[in-house]
Amino acid sequence: MSRNQVVFGLGLATALLAGWVAFPRALYSKRPQPLAFLHKTHAEKSGVSDCSQCHAFGDDGQYTGLPPMETCVGCHSGKIGTSTAEATLVDHYIKRGVSTPWLVYSRQPANVWFSHAVHVKRAGLACTDCHGHYGELDQSRIYEVNRISGYSRDIWGHSMTRLHRAPGDGMKMSDCEDCHRRHSVQVGCLGCHE
Repeated sequence: MSRNQVVFGLGLATALLAGWVAFPRALYSKRPQPLAFLHKTHAEKSGVSDCSQCHAFGDDGQYTGLPPMETCVGCHSGKIGTSTAEATLVDHYIKRGVSTPWLVYSRQPANVWFSHAVHVKRAGLACTDCHGHYGELDQSRIYEVNRISGYSRDIWGHSMTRLHRAPGDGMKMSDCEDCHRRHSVQVGCLGCHE
């Protein structure tokens, strides 16, 4: 093996390592949520067994997204626990009448139109089909945001190669197209894009 081949091989290995290890770490910045929210604890202690109990659909069938503060006030008008997150929720948000500034993991680009009602009510998909088993977590996830696009890492998924992804790991257009193919549902460009 010549010296040039060795140098080339080392250079290639370094570039691949930088591209697959260093670049993703540099591409995403990490931010904590404003307070720790534990889906699993809420499900176990309050008996919430269905995502739609907090993440509801409006009367017009549109998904309301994050629960309004009134949903939280139903149980948290006063402190019911001793955690720092509970104190922050009550003292900084509920008592002041200010909505918690949650960082949204699944915010799609502005040109994407997505109807939760069509997918959940008509097609019968489970929340976990797109969002994974987020409701079973007993810790608050760190929000990772792409420094270039401004979107959450949850849109791309947590594997740069996108190989061997878990269900709900990624919400790219190709993920939606794959699901539509599996369910034999054809939708033109304007079915999802405005």
